[in-house]
Amino acid sequence: MYKILVSSILVFLSTIITAQTNNYFSVQTTVQNGVIEGNYDTKTGMQFYLGVPFAKPPIGQLRWKAPQPLENWKGVKQTKKFGPRAVQGIVFGDMKSRSEGLSEDCLYLNVWTNAKNNTANLPVLVYFFGGGFVAGDGAEPRYDGESMAKKGIVVVTVNYRLNIFGFFAHPELSAEAPYKASGNYGLLDQAAALKWVQQNIGAFGGNPKKVTIAGESAGSIAVSYQMASPLAKNLFAGAIGESGAGIKPTLSPVPLAEAEKEGVAFAKKAGYTSVAQLRKLSTKEVFEMYQESKRFGFPVVIDGYFLTATVPEIFAAKKQALVPLLAGWNSAEVPAGAFMYGAPPFTKEVYISRLKKEYPNDYETVLKLYPGDSEKQIELSATALASDRFIAYSTWKWCDLQIANSNQAVYRYMFSKIHPPLTDEQSTPGLAGGTVKKDANAPKQPAPVGASHASEIEYCMGNLPLMTDFIFSESDLAASATMQNYFANFIISGNPNGEKLPVWQAAKPGDNTPDIMIIDAVSKPEKAVNDDRYRFLDKAYGNIK
Repeated sequence: MYKILVSSILVFLSTIITAQTNNYFSVQTTVQNGVIEGNYDTKTGMQFYLGVPFAKPPIGQLRWKAPQPLENWKGVKQTKKFGPRAVQGIVFGDMKSRSEGLSEDCLYLNVWTNAKNNTANLPVLVYFFGGGFVAGDGAEPRYDGESMAKKGIVVVTVNYRLNIFGFFAHPELSAEAPYKASGNYGLLDQAAALKWVQQNIGAFGGNPKKVTIAGESAGSIAVSYQMASPLAKNLFAGAIGESGAGIKPTLSPVPLAEAEKEGVAFAKKAGYTSVAQLRKLSTKEVFEMYQESKRFGFPVVIDGYFLTATVPEIFAAKKQALVPLLAGWNSAEVPAGAFMYGAPPFTKEVYISRLKKEYPNDYETVLKLYPGDSEKQIELSATALASDRFIAYSTWKWCDLQIANSNQAVYRYMFSKIHPPLTDEQSTPGLAGGTVKKDANAPKQPAPVGASHASEIEYCMGNLPLMTDFIFSESDLAASATMQNYFANFIISGNPNGEKLPVWQAAKPGDNTPDIMIIDAVSKPEKAVNDDRYRFLDKAYGNIK
C-alpha cells in the first residue's frame, strides 16, 4: 500500500512539474499558402513555428530539379516540430540534431519571433547551417534562434538539400531544366527560402527589407554564393560569414561541363546510363550508391543561372550584392597536424621539408611569414598555415573583394576563445564543433592553441546553455555576450557597434593593416598584422585582384 501511495505521489508531482515547464499554447498565423500553427511560450513571449514548408517536396520527378513553389493548402498546417533533415551520412559524428529523421522531403524552415500583436518591421536573420554541403541541419541546438530573437530579431534557420541529392549535375538534367543547367540544388533551395522570407516574414513581425543572411563554414560559403548570385542578391540587406567563402581552395565552383562529366562518370560507375533510371531508385538506393563511392559531395557549379562566374570575378565586376558584410575566421581552425601530417613533436627539419614540398620556389618566403625556430613556434605556425589554407584565406579574400569593389562597410573579426573543458572526460572535440567519444588507440592530441573550426557558433547565437558537452565559465559567457551583441547590432543596423562594446572600425580600401576585432573573454580591436600571409596565398592561388 505504501509503495502504491509513493508511486501515486511521484506521478502526481511529475504531472505538476511537466505542466509548469510546458508553458505553450497554440498560435496561428497566415502565410502565402495557408494557415500554420505554432506554439507561444507564455513564460518568454516567444513564438516558435518549426518545420514550415517553403517549397514542394523534391521527391519523385522533382528529385534533381530546382525547388518548385508550394501549392496552397486548406485547413491549418501544424508547425510545432522540426521537419526532417536532408538525407546524409554520419560525416561529422559530433553534429547533434533535434529533427525526427531524414528525408528527401526536407525543404522546411524554422521561425523564432517575439513579435506582439502590434509589432512590425523587426530585423530578420536567416541562418544557413554548415557541414561541407554534405551534412548538417537547421535544427541543431547551436543554431537555435530563441536567444537571438530575444534581441528583437526574427530568426529563421533553413534546411537545404545536400550531397548527391543537392549538388549532382548531369547533361540530361541540364537539358530538361528551363535554364539549361544542373547541380546547385542546395543553393537554389536557399534562394527559394529567401524568396519565401520576402513574401511571408511580415506575418511574423519581420521586415523583408531588413534581412541579414548568415552562416558558418559551408553556410558561410553559401552566403558568399548568395551574394554573388543574380537570383538572390536583391533578397537581403546584409551578410555575415563565419569561416568560409566560395573561393578556392575550399568548395570553390567548377564549370558546368566539368560537373556534368563528373556526374556521368559517377552514374556509369554505379551502373546507370540515364537520369530516368536514377529517378526510379529509392532514397536508400541513391544514398547507398553515394556512400559506396566514398565521395565528399559534388561541386558547386558555374551554371550561368545561379552562378554566372567565380566569386572573385563577380565581385571584381561589382555585380555582387552591395550590402554591409561582417565576416571572420577562428584563430586555430584546424590543428598543426593538418599541415604536418602527424602529431608533435614537430622538428625544424620536418617543417622545412613540408614547406619545400608545398612551396618549392617560395619556401623561404613562407618561412618568414610562418616562422619555425622552435618546436612551439612550429606548432603555432603550422596551425596558422593549415588554418589559412583550409578556410581563413578564402574568408579574408571575400572581405578584401567587398572592400575593394563596393561602397559598403566591411567588418572583420578573429574569434580566439578556446573551448572550455568537456563535461565527459571520455569525449574529445570533433571536427564540426561538438564532441565525439575518444579513440583509445588514437595518439594523444596537444592542447589547443586557439579557437577551432565551428566553435564560435554557440557564442555568436547566444546558445552556450544548450551546449551541455562543455563546462562554460564566466569568460565564455563574456565572450558570447560580446559576440552576440555585435552580431545583433549588425543585423539591426548594418553596424556592429553599440553601447559598452569595444569600437569596431570598418576596413577601408587601400589600408594594408585594417583593424580586425579579436573576440575573446576580453575583446579588442587590433591592427591586422597577418594580412601579408593572405596576400602571399592570394598570389599562390592566382585569384583575381
